[in-house]
Amino acid sequence: MKILITGATGFIGSFIAEEALKRGMDVWAAVRPTSSRKYLPDPRTNFIELDLDDPARLRQQLGGHRFDCVVHAAGATKCTCKDEFRRTNTLGTKHLADALTALGMPLRRFVFISSLSVMGPVREQEPHTDITATDTPRPDTAYGRSKLEAERYLDSLKGLPVVTLRPTGVYGPRERDYFMMVKSIARHTDFAAGLRPQDLTFIYVKDLVQAVFLAIERGRTGAKYLLSDGRTYASRTFSDLIIAELGHPWVLRVKAPLWLLRAITFCGEYAGRLTGRPTALNNDKYRIMRQRNWRCDIAPARAELGFNPQWQLERGVRETVKWYKDNEWI
Repeated sequence: MKILITGATGFIGSFIAEEALKRGMDVWAAVRPTSSRKYLPDPRTNFIELDLDDPARLRQQLGGHRFDCVVHAAGATKCTCKDEFRRTNTLGTKHLADALTALGMPLRRFVFISSLSVMGPVREQEPHTDITATDTPRPDTAYGRSKLEAERYLDSLKGLPVVTLRPTGVYGPRERDYFMMVKSIARHTDFAAGLRPQDLTFIYVKDLVQAVFLAIERGRTGAKYLLSDGRTYASRTFSDLIIAELGHPWVLRVKAPLWLLRAITFCGEYAGRLTGRPTALNNDKYRIMRQRNWRCDIAPARAELGFNPQWQLERGVRETVKWYKDNEWI
C-alpha cells in the first residue's frame, strides 16, 4: 500500500511514518524545502515536496503519483495571527483535497487529523459530562475554527473517502508544548491556571497512531471520532507524574487566576506579532486553559474502529520524560 503523509517531519507525522514503515507500506513523506528530516532517518522513506499554499503547483507536484491512502497530519498549532491558522489548516487542507480530486486519485482513505478543539466549551456546566461527536461544535479558538472549517470543506466533497480524527491533547517524545511544562517543573515551578476544578484528557502519540491505521482499515467514510486514552484526570495529575519521573525535585506550585493568565497571554501574543515568531503563550492558549471540561466520549472509536488505548498517562509520561532526558532536552 502506498501512503502519503503530510506533516511527516513533525511530532505526530513522524510517528505515523515510522508505523507505516513497520507495516511494510510504501511511505511517502510530504516535506517543504526547509523541513528538518531528523526524525525520518529510515532510507526506505520517500520524500515529496508539496506546496499546500499553491493549488496549481500542488497539482503538478502530485501529478504522476498514485496513492492508496493519505494521512493529512500537517497543520499549525500556534501562529502570530488567526489568518495564518486559516491559511495553513483550512486552505492547506482544501488545496490538498482539491488536487487529489482533480487528479482523480483513487484513494482508499483520506484520514484527516483534526482536534477536540473544534468542539469548544460545549459542556462546561457542572457536573461535567463527556463531549460527544454529535454535539454541535462551537470552537472559541482560531485554531479550532480553522480545523472545523477544514472538516466542513472535506464533508462537502463528493467521492473523497474522508475519516476525521479529533484527538484531545497529544503528548509524547519530540512534542514541544507539553515539554514546556516538563522544563518548568525541572526548574522547580509548576504553573496552573484557573481556580475551579478542571477535567483533562490526554492521548499518547502512539495511541493516536494506532487510531490512524484503524481508520485506514475500518473507518466509516464521513465519520468523526473523538480520541483520548479513555480516562479523565484532575488538573494536577499530569504535573504530579512529571515530578515523580524527574525524581521528586522541590517544586513551587503557582495557581494563577484566569485574569492573570489573560494578561500573560495577551502580552505573549503581542510580543509574537512584534517579533514575527509564534509563541505558545497566546490568546488561543488562554481560551484552551480557561476551558474546564475536556472529557470526551471515545465509545464510537472503540466500537467502530476497535480502538483500544494502550498508553495510560502514567506509562506515557514515564516514556516521554525518559526520552527528554536521553535526548538532553532536560
